[in-house]
Amino acid sequence: MSIIEIIAQLETNQEVFKGLLMSKKEMQYLWRPEPEKWNLLEIVCHLLDEERDDFKTRVAHALETPKKTLVPIDPEGWVKERNYSAKDYSQTLVDFLEERKQSVTWLKSQVEASWSSTVKHPELGDLSAQLFLANWLAHDYLHIRQILRYDYHFLKQKTNLDLGYAGNW
Repeated sequence: MSIIEIIAQLETNQEVFKGLLMSKKEMQYLWRPEPEKWNLLEIVCHLLDEERDDFKTRVAHALETPKKTLVPIDPEGWVKERNYSAKDYSQTLVDFLEERKQSVTWLKSQVEASWSSTVKHPELGDLSAQLFLANWLAHDYLHIRQILRYDYHFLKQKTNLDLGYAGNW
């Protein structure tokens, strides 16, 4: 995929996330498929933090200051450190969608940038701006799949019905 196509898909995914997440009620966004799994509130908080503090920041870093050292991040640790469970679901979702809108606007202004520009990751070696961008989109797909799986299992548990007629999950 080209840079323009990836950016366009990130923009489209903003609406996908909105459609998947906007209408959730408290019992849905606080439900956990398993005790150790994240609930939707935590997933939305994660999406916002990744949008703001990981992917956009790292693409910008690779494009604008590739010689500087990457600032370490801890997405798993942010759940407790940033107190995801105390966040407001609706506001966090609105914040994420707005942040995505701003990201897409910024990315569109960078289409002609040097996407092969690399930054040194302490464990993974040289990583290009293009690689960060493609992984941003892959991250979207992983969480879209996660949310759909969550919805399926929520339906199955709450209806206590055999969903085999719909097909194999």
